[in-house]
Amino acid sequence: MLQTLEKQSFKLDKAFKKKQAAEKNQRDLALVEAALYVAGRPLDLKELCSVLKTRSKNKVRKLAEMLMKEYTSRNTSLEILQVKDERYVLQLKPEFTPHVKKLVKRPLLSTGPLKTLAYVAYRQPVSQKRVAEMRGRHAYSHIKQLKEMDLVVGERKGRSTFLRTTEYFADYFGLSHELPAMKRQLKKVFQQEMRVEEKQDPPKQGG
Repeated sequence: MLQTLEKQSFKLDKAFKKKQAAEKNQRDLALVEAALYVAGRPLDLKELCSVLKTRSKNKVRKLAEMLMKEYTSRNTSLEILQVKDERYVLQLKPEFTPHVKKLVKRPLLSTGPLKTLAYVAYRQPVSQKRVAEMRGRHAYSHIKQLKEMDLVVGERKGRSTFLRTTEYFADYFGLSHELPAMKRQLKKVFQQEMRVEEKQDPPKQGG
């Protein structure tokens, strides 16, 4: 009788500990998600470790990967990506941006600098002189602002300065670090944006 009770007690204790572990794991996942949401930028393992109050980067890495898989299975407008140097970011999928960008109250950039940034990103590496020719006299102030925000950098080649986007640019906008892949992503976003604008402002027919 005593042996049976001990076995039952052991089973109950084991089940309780298993439940506690599952609840803690779920809470840790929620903390990682909360950190990525609030940050609005890629976070590295060290930053996530500080949120979870742990020194185990391996533990945090596993949690981030679990959360990535969970978001993939949800098939929603949001995604979690792993970017360079084992950093993770929660972001809107690029294909949804054109549909909701007008709702953003405080955009990262105003229209002028944003268009200049888009031109540099799609044409890079591109000379600063060429950007000014295509984007007008305000392009130099745009370029200065973009450099200050660490979105573009300039590289001297002879007498010319060539512009390209930074790793931070790719991370912030959720784009590939590989240039050909980034340009394909940008082309897709531009095409979707044009379709959205055409739907919002259909061409007027002569009557």
